[in-house]
Amino acid sequence: MLVTGLVLALAACKRSADVPAASDASPAPPGATARPSTPAPSAAGESQKAHSFNAADLPVSQSALGSFPYLGLPQGYTGQDVVQSEFDRVPFWTGDRVEWIEGKIYSSVLQSGSDHPYSQLELSRNVQSLVEALGGKRIFSGTIPADASRDIGNSKAAITYVGGIGDIYNEPAETYVIHREDRDIWIHLGSGGSAGGLLVAETKPVQITAKLIQADALKQALDSSGKVSIHVNFATDAAQILPDSEPQIAQVTQLLKADEQLRLSVEGHTDNSGSQSHNQQLSQARAEAVRNRLVGDGIAADRLTAKGYGQSQPVADNATEGGRRENRRVELVKR
Repeated sequence: MLVTGLVLALAACKRSADVPAASDASPAPPGATARPSTPAPSAAGESQKAHSFNAADLPVSQSALGSFPYLGLPQGYTGQDVVQSEFDRVPFWTGDRVEWIEGKIYSSVLQSGSDHPYSQLELSRNVQSLVEALGGKRIFSGTIPADASRDIGNSKAAITYVGGIGDIYNEPAETYVIHREDRDIWIHLGSGGSAGGLLVAETKPVQITAKLIQADALKQALDSSGKVSIHVNFATDAAQILPDSEPQIAQVTQLLKADEQLRLSVEGHTDNSGSQSHNQQLSQARAEAVRNRLVGDGIAADRLTAKGYGQSQPVADNATEGGRRENRRVELVKR
């Protein structure tokens, strides 16, 4: 999106001091007294908490946003190789971790015209001023750590949105967040040397179209094929079972209580976003979360096992949004 005259509007905005990368902060030694010129934690452990970014802690933006992706470009710059998705999952570096954001996505390569020399600093200053005018904040600026950039680079998102992510292996990057009452807008500004990269993600919940599988239908599937996929929803990149999964968990509990001889393996699966090792750990944690929930509902622990398979057993094409959604699943397998 090109907004002519934006440079003049932004020139009137007061430049704010650069926000240091969250990863550059270091905890104060125990018992040390902070110097007046240096902010320090008010109590032991507070410095560690400062490393854990939470978008909900930011001030709520009340500014008028306009239309997605909300950011215009300074005069002389255009967005090329635009990729958009109504729902996908992309990574952002917060300064202490890679945060995977699900929602509406915009990605583009930022280039300057032949009569306007490219300047990453010019782009950075304009994006920062515009985000701050919209009530947002820069949460990271600097070089993304090598292990984090590798995790991002190994993901499907790095292929789909390569132009927006830019060269995170060799060039610095910036992350911004605009926190709204009903959603967050994440912005990554990357660089490719002679061009920039812009990745914008607006959080929104996925529209759940899966249907509840009743206990009798679960039993029928297990008897006929030995396994059944159930619809359990988790918090993003976590093993926390969301409340809308309670009815399905209740049906599995009912099935197990009705047949005390039935023994099941609870098996977790992911799509291929992120590294294989991370997906393996995540799928194991999710399988264990479902098993533990069933045990908490009164099912004997020796009747249930939990196993994570990560991204190794896809049932659909990970190249599509629908396929990735199918691959993020929990299966019950008859033992």
